[in-house]
Amino acid sequence: LEYAYIMTECVYLDCNATTPLEPSVREKLIQWSCDEIGNPGSRTHEFGLRAKRAVQWSRLQVAKVVNASSDEVLFTSGATESNNIAILGLAPFGDTSGKRHLVTTSIEHKSVLEPVEMLEARGFEVSVLKADRTGSVSPKDIRSALRPDTLLVSVMHVNNETGVRQPIDKIAREMDGHNAFFHVDAAQGFGKDLVPLRSRRIDLISVSSHKIYGPVGVGALIARRRGFERPPLTPLLYGGGQENGLRPGTLPTALITSLGEAARTGGHDAAQREECCIAIRQKALAALAPLGIRIHGDPDLCLPHVLNFSIEGIDSEALMLAVKHLVAVSNGSACTSQSYKPSHVLQAMGLPVSSVSGAIRISWCHMTPNINWHLLADAIRALR
Repeated sequence: LEYAYIMTECVYLDCNATTPLEPSVREKLIQWSCDEIGNPGSRTHEFGLRAKRAVQWSRLQVAKVVNASSDEVLFTSGATESNNIAILGLAPFGDTSGKRHLVTTSIEHKSVLEPVEMLEARGFEVSVLKADRTGSVSPKDIRSALRPDTLLVSVMHVNNETGVRQPIDKIAREMDGHNAFFHVDAAQGFGKDLVPLRSRRIDLISVSSHKIYGPVGVGALIARRRGFERPPLTPLLYGGGQENGLRPGTLPTALITSLGEAARTGGHDAAQREECCIAIRQKALAALAPLGIRIHGDPDLCLPHVLNFSIEGIDSEALMLAVKHLVAVSNGSACTSQSYKPSHVLQAMGLPVSSVSGAIRISWCHMTPNINWHLLADAIRALR
């Protein structure tokens, strides 16, 4: 088979959970896992220097996607760690400066909401803003929530369940004149929706490799300078001076070079990939619309590779069971799917209980093979 993620005749449609490896990324991963050796921290021989150059090349590729400087890129284990460093790492500065107010939204990933809850338990004040039925938050609501003691505003780039793009460029403009730090969890949008993340008003950007056709286990936190000053982050771990002292441990060269290649191809091929995803979306809607699907989130705001919907009278678990021989889909975030709970994102959007319990998320990519959408529609129709 052409792609390893196709099992028998079942097609993988859960790319928001994790993506297949881009072929050129796979080559990098194999090269630095099997053919190359060397710790990028080793300065005394060519093996280490070659690994260091590969890491620096990767840092530059990640930075280019958002028009950052390569020395503003901090490698991590993924967006979850990046989110934790961005939020919890600012807390000591908040304590010393008296800025102990945070602003976020009710549709964030748990790796943002739970660190925020930890700070709230420590006495920080938190404003959690709601999304509307479109799945989007209001930039003016963000502006209204700002206070003189606001330390951080954290708003995701693209929602992982609905695919709705948040207006981070407009939020950035609304924050002009205020010195609160602006953090964006860009796990789902980095390398796909390019322009908004280039705003210099965004101080901190979280990146995940396995959402952009790279391997699991690596990501980045982009920490932009304001003038000559870096964001005042405190490390969560100790034991080495790597990554400007913010993230100790030996750098995983194979994973980092793979992320670098994923970032490079994402920045270069974004438009072409989007066209492929739009074509798939059109075929999906043509087959599924006659079923009376209710799409969650404004389609005009969604990235083209995501479709979150429900069908009146059909439970999501029953639907997934009925189509599991055809496609692999999900009914929520992979990070919380071990024990199914109703989606906090859809609940925050104010959707009715029946829509929340029946919601299915389908997500594809430019490498997704041809799908018999009408066969899938027939399998769903048989549930009625």
